[in-house]
Amino acid sequence: MAKTKTNKHTRTKNRLISKLAPKSPITEQYRNIRTNIQYSSVDADLRSITVTSTAPGEGKTTTISNLAVVFAQQGKKVLLVDADLRRPQVHFVYQLPNTLGLTNVLTKQVELVDAIRETDIPELFILTSGPIPPNPAELLGSTSMDHFIAEAYKHFDLILFDAPPILAVSDAHVMANQTDGSLLVISSGTTDREAAVKAKEILTNAKSKLLGAILNNKPEDKNLNYYYYGKR
Repeated sequence: MAKTKTNKHTRTKNRLISKLAPKSPITEQYRNIRTNIQYSSVDADLRSITVTSTAPGEGKTTTISNLAVVFAQQGKKVLLVDADLRRPQVHFVYQLPNTLGLTNVLTKQVELVDAIRETDIPELFILTSGPIPPNPAELLGSTSMDHFIAEAYKHFDLILFDAPPILAVSDAHVMANQTDGSLLVISSGTTDREAAVKAKEILTNAKSKLLGAILNNKPEDKNLNYYYYGKR
């Protein structure tokens, strides 16, 4: 597996509060979300999760990046995969190059172990999106993706997929059908209520289990910006 190197030419995104401030109230909320996820699947071994939102800018990439950190801090071997093959962001958060990634693995240009990058967080590994393909939904729903997930299960305890907004394109629905569970990130005061209901319906109808939703940017308490509530 390739070692992570800081790329000075990539845009820095200081979003990893769970790494930078492990004792902060916000990081504690991420731990609470982790606990709720684990309790939501006590009868099954949850190995893969799709995280999506209704629209861009609701915080799904920040959320999944921090969840990846707190799961790794718990001792799980975690692979964070950027499955947003239209507007990938994970490589910005972790300051990684994106010349090689998921699309290269799915098109059999490179083996999984050669595309994965280590981080300076023990047990956390990243697979960036790779070059943006002309057919993202078809690629994510291909047999190659089935093989990819099966192979990743051999090496990792948990695989987290950052998927595109579910109402914009079909990619997130495709990914939700292939993973054990899904999470919906919504933004307080920004996400349209009808859009959130529609997104919930889509995920509920998918083959994977809707684990719940994460309400982001709630204004009442500046120190607690992330809340988790289960499916009702």
